[in-house]
Amino acid sequence: MKPVTAEPPLFGRRDPDARGYFGAYGGRFVPETLVAPIEELTAGYFAARADAAFRDELDRLLRYYVGRPTPLYETRRLLEIGGSARRTDDDRSRNPPHVHQERGTGAAASEKHRAADPPIRIFLKREDLTHTGAHKINNALGQALLARRMGKRRVVAETGAGQHGVATATACALLGLECDVYMGSEDMRRQALNVVRMELLGARVRQVDAGSCTLKDAINEAMRDWVTNVADTYYLLGSALGPHPYPLMVREFQSVIGREARAQILEQTGRLPDVVVACVGGGSNAIGIFDGFLDDRNVRLIGVEAGGERIAPGRHAARFAGGATGVLHGTRTFVLQDEAGNIELTHSISAGLDYAAVGPEHAWLRELGRTEYVHISDAEALEGFQMLARREGILPALESAHAVAYTVRMAPDLPAGSVVLVNLSGRGDKDVQSVIEALKLS
Repeated sequence: MKPVTAEPPLFGRRDPDARGYFGAYGGRFVPETLVAPIEELTAGYFAARADAAFRDELDRLLRYYVGRPTPLYETRRLLEIGGSARRTDDDRSRNPPHVHQERGTGAAASEKHRAADPPIRIFLKREDLTHTGAHKINNALGQALLARRMGKRRVVAETGAGQHGVATATACALLGLECDVYMGSEDMRRQALNVVRMELLGARVRQVDAGSCTLKDAINEAMRDWVTNVADTYYLLGSALGPHPYPLMVREFQSVIGREARAQILEQTGRLPDVVVACVGGGSNAIGIFDGFLDDRNVRLIGVEAGGERIAPGRHAARFAGGATGVLHGTRTFVLQDEAGNIELTHSISAGLDYAAVGPEHAWLRELGRTEYVHISDAEALEGFQMLARREGILPALESAHAVAYTVRMAPDLPAGSVVLVNLSGRGDKDVQSVIEALKLS
């Protein structure tokens, strides 16, 4: 069989409607001062994606700079010693009824299942092996090329876990653009390594002390900057969020993940996966890998949100477990909010999942019944982090560890011989200090 080569993003295959809506979700909810910049961005993006020269340059950089295609790796020992993440009775009550529940927990349940049936095959899409260490570079590079094409000399961005900030700083350094990255002070504390990386790459990291001092507040400040400096500044949004055309742009730039993974799983197994699993904060890595399988109705697509400490206001970031339809940062989607519509505080051990809204296309796909969403607690994510490190020699980002932990939890209930594809969206170097702190407290 012909080896899998890098797959460029696929443009124009699944656009929202003319107003930027995916069903009832999406749209543009922006102040009047941003209407003209958003229209300029929309025209610029649609022109760029129709331009073969733009697509070819992006494809070339994805291959030779980012390092695509990223490998697809089949785990060897992840389920070897039981391996189900710990669950309490309270944890069990959190999942929606359509999600499979495990037969038991711990080594005994898993060993019993594996003794009776052939093993489940789990494959990791290794986005942690890209240049900069996460999927974020796919989108950052595409949008930075667009910014240069539109004649913008300066880029502003927001970041939570720091991976989007690092990717943006990297792309700006490569293309000779000025770069300012807004980051909440709490996230700067948690992700100090990435702050240094951004500064070494030439970016100015702007500390945000408002609100919860996390991603939501960083987005607020980045958008304020953009409003003030629209003539020469491009806002490089990092997830499948925000006003149209951002959710579409980000998904299309991240679709390279799903296209590669689909070809790779067919090459290695001769069949499509039964399940695709990805963590969901804003939702860019998940929508990127889901995009390659949306037309395959027999492939389950599962997004894993941050269950935090517990499903209670301010203690989690699982929008589909505790949210409702609302508007945040320019888009209509599922949002964690109180009865008066005020945005709730969120919590997750993973800075990249610590956000009150989810991308509008995810909300739409869930409403259609095409995707499923579950949540994993901080404790379970920590266990998933340690399991992958100790059994496979891979340090995952804490965001990705949510997907790993749910996959291990789900495995005993899958039919014998099932194939599961997990998007390992980033590497965990950035999270080592957070893990050390959390394990000392546990």
